[in-house]
Amino acid sequence: MTENRTEAEANREPNQFLELENVNVARGDRVVLHDVNLNIRAGEHVAILGPNGCGKSTLILAITCQIYPIVTPGMKVRIFGRERWDLTQLRKQFGVVSSGLTGAELPGERTAVTTGLDAVIAGFFSASTLWPNLHVTAEMRERAVEALERMEALHLAEQLVGEMSAGEKRRILIARALVHRPSQLLLDEPSNALDLAAQRELRETLRRLAAEGTGLILVTHHLGDILPEIERIILMRSGRIVGDGPREEMLTAPRLSGLFNTPIRIGRDEEWLHSW
Repeated sequence: MTENRTEAEANREPNQFLELENVNVARGDRVVLHDVNLNIRAGEHVAILGPNGCGKSTLILAITCQIYPIVTPGMKVRIFGRERWDLTQLRKQFGVVSSGLTGAELPGERTAVTTGLDAVIAGFFSASTLWPNLHVTAEMRERAVEALERMEALHLAEQLVGEMSAGEKRRILIARALVHRPSQLLLDEPSNALDLAAQRELRETLRRLAAEGTGLILVTHHLGDILPEIERIILMRSGRIVGDGPREEMLTAPRLSGLFNTPIRIGRDEEWLHSW
C-alpha cells in the first residue's frame, strides 16, 4: 500500500482499527476467505477462534497487508480509518506477533547469536540483528529497554536468543512488537510450543498489556488462550465468519461443538475457560 494521507486524516483519531467489507481472498487459484465483513474498534480486545484450516492465517495476512483481497464492487479495507498506508508507518501503529518462534519477527541465521536487547532494537528496522549499516539512536535503545520492562524480560537483555527457552523467545518477540508503542497488538497462536508455566506467564503478561490500554486481537484455536479481558469472540469456519458476539453467547458447548465438528464440554476455573 502506498501512503495517501490528507491533513484532515492526519489530525483525526479514528475510533475504528479495522474495517473490512465484502472481502474475498484467494491463495493461488482457490478462494479461501469468503465475503468477510468485520469491524474492530481501536483498543478493543477480541479473540478470533476456529479450527485449523478455517482461514485464520489468511485473515491475518489480509489484516497486515501481506496479501490483498480480490477487487470487487463494494470491497473495502480500512486500517485506522485509511485505505492506503506506507507499510513502514503502519508497522508503528500495529504490532504483530506470529506463531513461529523463528518466523518473520526473528529471521535469519544471525538471530541465535543476537542478544535479547539487540533483537528488540532490531525490531525498529524489521531486521534479525543490528547490522553495521543500521543507525541506532539513544531513543531506540531507551524504548527497547522500556519494551523489555513491560514484558518483565529485562533480565534477557544480554542473553543470546539462541540460548533462550521458548517462553523467553516469545517475550522477546512481543517486546519487538511493542518498541513502536503500538495501540493495537495482534497475536497468532501465542501459546504454541510453550509449556504450562510459560503459558501462564504469557497470559498474565497479556492481561497486564490489556489493562494498560493496548488493544489485543488474539487468533487461536485454544480456549485457554482467551483472556478474561476479551469480551468479544469471532468464530471462523471454512473461510467465513460464522459467529461474532459477546463471549457468553459465542463460547458455549453447542456453538463450539458445531464449530470444531466434535462434542465439546466447557469448564470454568474462576475467570478462565477450558475445554475437553
